[in-house]
Amino acid sequence: MSRPFRLDLSVARHLIGHSARRSGRFPLVTMLEPLEACNLACTGCGRVREYRDVIDRRLSVDESLAAVRTSDAPIVSISGGEPLIHEGIGDIARAVMEDRRFIYLCTNGLLLRERLDLFKPSERLAFVIHLDGTEAAHDRITERPGTYATAIEGIREAVARGHRVCTNTTLFHGSDVEDLHTLFATLVGLGVEGLMVSPGFSYEDAPNQDLFLQRRESISVFRRVLDPSKGFPFYNNPLYLDFLRGEREYDCAAWTTATYTVLGWRLPCYAIADRHVEDINELYADEVWERYGPGRDPRCANCMMHSSFEGASILDALRRPKALARLARGAWGR
Repeated sequence: MSRPFRLDLSVARHLIGHSARRSGRFPLVTMLEPLEACNLACTGCGRVREYRDVIDRRLSVDESLAAVRTSDAPIVSISGGEPLIHEGIGDIARAVMEDRRFIYLCTNGLLLRERLDLFKPSERLAFVIHLDGTEAAHDRITERPGTYATAIEGIREAVARGHRVCTNTTLFHGSDVEDLHTLFATLVGLGVEGLMVSPGFSYEDAPNQDLFLQRRESISVFRRVLDPSKGFPFYNNPLYLDFLRGEREYDCAAWTTATYTVLGWRLPCYAIADRHVEDINELYADEVWERYGPGRDPRCANCMMHSSFEGASILDALRRPKALARLARGAWGR
């Protein structure tokens, strides 16, 4: 199964509309976190620890839909926490799809098989299963034996039922390139739509700070991981993949991924929350982005996350015909 053409058309219309209105900063993706609770406490994740004081809080269907409409991005990435724990996750997904938006539901896969009955296959819904390596590597990062095997079975079942399925892999210090290539080959064999990749971000609440890549190391690793001779169907756009290989430079545009949590909108971005706000427009203020990003905030120095730079690559392509052509080939030449 390939990425729906209507998804790319929806994004194109969104971009053209905002460009025509000269909107300035605007979101391309709404990152919706209807809960922060999780059934894992992975080595590289700080979310559960960061939100420990509100770990029992949940967004309702109405609250979730209101946030999605406020952002008005065509793509909604539902994450957390583990969204399949949420008692109303099926209702949230249906409401967002009925609002004519596309969903990427991010999950560790542990509950996928038992929760699949909540969802009907749709071009507007894709499950994104997080896998950071083959069995030994992934189970080490999740700190629980059996997580890889359970996630793989969830992928098999979802694909068999006709669901769109992608995967997301975070690279850390010491990531084994050959192991990742073995993982990617396995996933392609299972019929996944595409492989997303991103370097990890050193969350302050993550327990092991030595796990995260420095920018120079990140580029070196991605040059090997993204070996074009392997022919893997990477889902990220080709301009962002060039950025990961150190072949392009972009300014941070983390505001393209507006993140709504149980405490409100994260300011400034998905990775850093110095505060939470109720008014989404606060995310787009000039004075905010004069303070954040590589070269401005030391916490941003090594960030190359897709939530900060993939949107930047798309916006930059609108001003550069050759880059736009490469972006189009990547989107429609899959």
